Amino acid sequence: MSPFVAEITGTAILITLGAGVVANVLLSKTKGNNAGLIVIAFGWAIGVFTGVYATAAASGAHLNPAVTIGFAVEGRFPWADVPSYILAQFIGAMLGAAIAWLAYRQHFDATEDGEAKLAVFCTAPAIKSNFYNFITEVIGTFILVLGVLLMAAPEMKLGALDALPVALLVLGIGVSLGGPTGYAINPARDLGPRIMHALLPIKNKRDANWRYAWIPVLGPITGGALAALVFKYLLH
Repeated sequence: MSPFVAEITGTAILITLGAGVVANVLLSKTKGNNAGLIVIAFGWAIGVFTGVYATAAASGAHLNPAVTIGFAVEGRFPWADVPSYILAQFIGAMLGAAIAWLAYRQHFDATEDGEAKLAVFCTAPAIKSNFYNFITEVIGTFILVLGVLLMAAPEMKLGALDALPVALLVLGIGVSLGGPTGYAINPARDLGPRIMHALLPIKNKRDANWRYAWIPVLGPITGGALAALVFKYLLH
């Protein structure tokens, strides 16, 4: 499997399971309706574990433009490969969102709440504040990328379980920092599915909240780059 295909595959797995758990919790007449944030956080963590475990050998399993850019800023990943990785991640995210929508198609039809339908695809703030929403995404992604950089040290290698610490880190970010914005911490995870929400034939959907869409893109990129600089100049 080429790195390009691996990034598509891993990100598609991540988004299928992540968007799928949100759909299970938020959409009407599902078995998991109203199960809560902790179930959502676990679903995303399992999505990360599965996507990383499945594709790490082929591409390094970035599955996130903020991780790719952070690795490039830190110096362990070539800038020339950044565009192809990010393109693959967006393709995978859009594919995963479409798969999750197909799995829950009847429940989308049964749900009247347009906000709940949009939330399956992308994040939104609990309290609207561009400044604080941006800062929250910076902080969450800073923790993610710094943690990944530290875990990637040779002495931290766990063999087949290398994906587990990253999944647990995402779980921790979700339950600890996910309340204000829904912890996008991944531009592809948010913008790719947001585009699919606009394109897919979803009954009674609201707009895709494009005025907010820049925050879960630029916030994570900023947080990932800052984490890489801290690691490179202060911790490495």
